[in-house]
Amino acid sequence: MRLTTKGRYAVTAMLDLAIHHGNGPITLADIAQRQGISLSYLEQLFSRLRKRELVSSVRGPGGGYTLARDAADVSVAAVIVAVDENVDTTRCGGAHNCHGNKQCLTHDLWQDLSDRIFGYLNQISLQDLMNRRGVQEVVERQHETGNSVQLDQVQAESAGA
Repeated sequence: MRLTTKGRYAVTAMLDLAIHHGNGPITLADIAQRQGISLSYLEQLFSRLRKRELVSSVRGPGGGYTLARDAADVSVAAVIVAVDENVDTTRCGGAHNCHGNKQCLTHDLWQDLSDRIFGYLNQISLQDLMNRRGVQEVVERQHETGNSVQLDQVQAESAGA
């Protein structure tokens, strides 16, 4: 199985959005800065996430994105599917034509693995991820780093005034 950066970045961005959900609309620029993801790439992903009604957009000053559903109601699998990603481990993409236009010897094994991976990701919500200790530690680190960057910017602006 190979989950591409599209799926990984979508889950990361949605988790970031869920973590900062109570702070009003979140800009993609903020997510891009915190998570090290290209802003233009996030724009493409969020277009798809909005079409699947996983996020809502708020236009104008102070605008950005919010979760369209409660974090407990958004599974990792739903995010991956929303950006047209799949978790298929078969060589044929599930088409049963992996060996000379016929099903290969191990097709059912790989299909079962794909189903289990999808089932696992479908059982994990953004809220579940937010509750993980490791995620909380990363959030704290990003918050500290963000505060030091903001302080540096304020000090630089004060020095220039």
